[in-house]
Amino acid sequence: MNPFTFPLDLQRRTIKHTAESVKKATVAPQRAKRMAEVEVGQTPSEVVYTTPQFELLHYEPLTDEQHNVPILVVYALINRSYILDLQPDKSVVRRLLENGFDVYLIDWNEPSRLDASLSLGDYVNRYIDTCVDAIRERDGLDDVNILGYCMGGTMSTMYAALHPEKVRNLGLMATGLCFDDTGGILEQWGSSEQYDPATVTETFGNVPAEFLAVGFAQMDPVDNYVTKYVRLYDNLEDEAQVEFFARMERWVRDGVDVAGEAYRQFIEDIYQKNKLYRNDLYLDGHHVDIENLTMPVLQIVGSFDHLIPPEASKPFSDVIPSEETDIFEFPAGHVGMAVSGKAHADLWPRVATWFAERSRSQQTEKQRTRTEPGTDGGLSKRVDAVQDLNGIGPAYADRLREAGIETVEQLIAANPSKLAAQLDIPEQRLTSWVEQAK
Repeated sequence: MNPFTFPLDLQRRTIKHTAESVKKATVAPQRAKRMAEVEVGQTPSEVVYTTPQFELLHYEPLTDEQHNVPILVVYALINRSYILDLQPDKSVVRRLLENGFDVYLIDWNEPSRLDASLSLGDYVNRYIDTCVDAIRERDGLDDVNILGYCMGGTMSTMYAALHPEKVRNLGLMATGLCFDDTGGILEQWGSSEQYDPATVTETFGNVPAEFLAVGFAQMDPVDNYVTKYVRLYDNLEDEAQVEFFARMERWVRDGVDVAGEAYRQFIEDIYQKNKLYRNDLYLDGHHVDIENLTMPVLQIVGSFDHLIPPEASKPFSDVIPSEETDIFEFPAGHVGMAVSGKAHADLWPRVATWFAERSRSQQTEKQRTRTEPGTDGGLSKRVDAVQDLNGIGPAYADRLREAGIETVEQLIAANPSKLAAQLDIPEQRLTSWVEQAK
């Protein structure tokens, strides 16, 4: 057929599409290289407590003053926690820091084969409790704020019910709490008639990350196997979009195995028997009594969350005795609440304000700058040791001590450039400590 017999508008569209394809082909090698180089979890942090099962991260402050009560972020046992610190403009951790919070995060390690017998009780009553106690000791406080995401939110709820005296405010993000024909397709797939988690754990020990990833992908196969790659092609010339895609793909593929016994308990007791909602859950013989949930509770739910629909979260507020239960429902999906630009512009400032309004301590306030005794009616404490300064944990304190720096006076008198070089610490970080001490 003679091409010149084609309609003129068809010729123009063909030429335009051909030109676009050539342009995309030209930038594709550069984009592929950049996709392999993207970084995640870039907000500076320090490991302040570590075990084979987890690391407790403490993030460097981004404001001169912090709220009195810190926030401990508890992530799920599935996937990596850096989804909450994916990139600077889409980082839940950074939003909290920017709003004046002292932020800690539990970064779960992948369980070994010897960890297959770890139960929910181990994760809640041993590991989360260890982290809370470490923060309380570091900050000189009786209680902390907790923000749990997904399975981490469910475990945080269990923890708050078991140790209510240690939890000031409880935030629950995309958290499965009640499963009585309300949990969507995941609840249906995980029903006792359809699925036996014990068979999986007996076969594998720990539940493989690949096994879980395939299941989650099958919940929306068209998007996971086709549509997202079409979107990538359409946005190939947009470097920022390509980098975001690469970070998300890295997270999706960077799964972790789940301890077998904890997985079995979670599916059977939470999904299949709905024991948490019915107040019939026991961990290692201890009743997880939701009647103890008297602290303020905030639920953050996604209207389009296909993993944990709003109906699997919101009814829980009606069965606990807390007189202050708030629900922020946002038009986003399960992961979109953590990484969408709109959520970071509209949702997370509201969440930060909610915590801030409830984080004013009535006890001796944690002082972020050095004060003289008696200058504020005795409400503040003098900061004398370097480890009392925000951002200096046991590891940094030991390094400073080896250099002869134990008190804030010694830190103020030191030469920041020389001390930073001596300790191999960024000068900007050391300078921020000095500014706090003055």
